[in-house]
Amino acid sequence: MSRTLTSILVALSLVAAPALAALPVGAVAPDFRAPAALDGAQAAFDLADARQRGAVVVYFYPAAYTSGCNIQAAAFSRDHARFAAAGAQIVGVSLDGIERLQAFSADPDYCGGKFPVVSDADGKIARAFDLTVSGDGGGYRNTRGEVIGHGFAERTTFVIAPDGTIAATISGLGPERNVAAALEAVGALGPAR
Repeated sequence: MSRTLTSILVALSLVAAPALAALPVGAVAPDFRAPAALDGAQAAFDLADARQRGAVVVYFYPAAYTSGCNIQAAAFSRDHARFAAAGAQIVGVSLDGIERLQAFSADPDYCGGKFPVVSDADGKIARAFDLTVSGDGGGYRNTRGEVIGHGFAERTTFVIAPDGTIAATISGLGPERNVAAALEAVGALGPAR
């Protein structure tokens, strides 16, 4: 095994360690179909269909228009072409309602219309990935001053191979490092198919 690949695998195993309840590397990712927003328009996202076209980076985040989630969405948007060149698609998932995600998906400061964001309003998708869903927003407001009003899934990113297995589980990192680790994991999958 090359020294670079070994370093990546060791780094990814350390990255995955803080995830207390997330599905591990090698597990089969649960397919899901859910309402999504892309560049302001409503659509449906189907993970099984997306996997037919290559690897999929599924990233769970607490809430749209919150400081860390804004940073993470902007980083995924900025690096979108690099993920695409490596043969991977990106999809964000939160417990936000579809209307808020329509605005977030089109916002040029964040998603910029480059990838869909899924509404997991009841937390069912997050729980299927063994993620903790907590609270009801506790009256917190987002960076636009709106009451959040929903629970939060823990910030965790899964890199899912085309065969449906989880190639990387990334948790316990800040938003920028989370995106960088996801890009490394996609690169470790090999050339785009």
